[in-house]
Amino acid sequence: MSAAMTPLLWLALVAPLPLGLLALWKPPYRMRDVVIAAGGLPLVTLWLLSRAGEGALQGSLALGGLSLHWRLDALAALLLLLTQLVLLASAAYAVGHRRAALSGDASHARFWPLLGGLAVALGVIWVAADLLLLYAGLELMGLCAVGMMLLPGKAEAIRAGLRYLLYALVGSLAWLLGVALLLGAWGTLELSALAAVAEPDITTRIGMALLAGGLLLKAAIFPLHGWLAPVHASAWTPVSAVHGALVVKASFFILIILWRLLLPEAVAAAWALGLLGAAAVLWGGLKAWRADSLKQVVAWSTVGQLGYLMLAFPLLAGAAAPVAAMAWQSTWLQLAGHALAKAAMFMAAGNLMFSTGASRLADLAGTSRRLPLSLMTFGIAAVTLMGLPPSAGFTAKWLLLQASLASGQWLWAAVLVLGTLLTAAYVFRMLRCSFVEEAPRHEFQPLPRGMDLTPLLLALAAIGLGLVAEWPLSLLRQGGVP
Repeated sequence: MSAAMTPLLWLALVAPLPLGLLALWKPPYRMRDVVIAAGGLPLVTLWLLSRAGEGALQGSLALGGLSLHWRLDALAALLLLLTQLVLLASAAYAVGHRRAALSGDASHARFWPLLGGLAVALGVIWVAADLLLLYAGLELMGLCAVGMMLLPGKAEAIRAGLRYLLYALVGSLAWLLGVALLLGAWGTLELSALAAVAEPDITTRIGMALLAGGLLLKAAIFPLHGWLAPVHASAWTPVSAVHGALVVKASFFILIILWRLLLPEAVAAAWALGLLGAAAVLWGGLKAWRADSLKQVVAWSTVGQLGYLMLAFPLLAGAAAPVAAMAWQSTWLQLAGHALAKAAMFMAAGNLMFSTGASRLADLAGTSRRLPLSLMTFGIAAVTLMGLPPSAGFTAKWLLLQASLASGQWLWAAVLVLGTLLTAAYVFRMLRCSFVEEAPRHEFQPLPRGMDLTPLLLALAAIGLGLVAEWPLSLLRQGGVP
């Protein structure tokens, strides 16, 4: 990549914050205003991505005596593009959500700078090339996410948000302890330099264990997932969409990058992480199947779907090159497909609850006739989560299944099958409730057209990503497995 492209990269990274501050002063009242204001950012990132095959763009920022290193490769560019698309959709949906609620509450205006700050934080995490810049991105992301969870102002929202803040602070403390150990042992925070000098001794292992513990807590990986479902119960729908699609994925991204750089051959620890992922798939699926609230179904589904990402660790550790390549590609395709589908599912669920005024599955009776588009969107998003063709979820799970069989790790193949069956169970349970016609009729509140259209486009994008999966997979192959 040419160094002349650096200003475009920083434009794509930093522009959401001033846009969010502008929206605080003058909140948008039409969805198309959001698209016009921020729709150019994905186009800039798409152009950067088209140049990613020429090599990574990298550099550093000097802040006093500190040097913060950054790097844009194909993976970072893909994740930045995904982030911008999901945040753009969530911002457009938020405008319709506010208009439908007929709310002039000032808390809706505070949503915009928090969303802009979250966009900056996620972008920084994707391009960070040292532990200090990663920490800055993590903390900014956590503060913005907590602030967004507190926006409803209700007692349950405040309790859930403060609980989330407590978990995030504990995770940050573990992170800082791990960073201190690695810095004291190897004298550098830059990732490439750290990978070159660090040895897999006891200090590195303890440091990595602390980093992993903090990141697993922030990512809500089983059994450290206890904060996730409560915070979604009271959060606004666009906030839940952003959080479930992107925020929890950022911590996983950092974990797997650091693991591949510092302890790529730690097979026993990788299997332990894989077993946590397998437990997450089964436990999250069971809890979603047993949940009575629609939003809780989607939240517990997130716990289960995150478990699939954790299966990458045992398939990458000490694996042959073809197996590692398949595991690496399937992981990021699964992450992207899930992000698009989960944002769509949260929005579709929010539409159903907003229009009916109810959240329990039993109260969704009659929605198949009165709210067919929202229900169809939920079903299309579920196609990706179940891993049915031709969605991105199918392609990702097919690659993961091939990697499991090729490496002789049959356990993960069994997890894939059981997880798919559990996903189908809770999806069809929800659909069955919506087709009941004998229950008393609701007073259905009308929805702005954009509130139906936005999640539908996201759900279709998750399907379309499976049809064009060769494009992102080819970019990932060019970068190779770190």
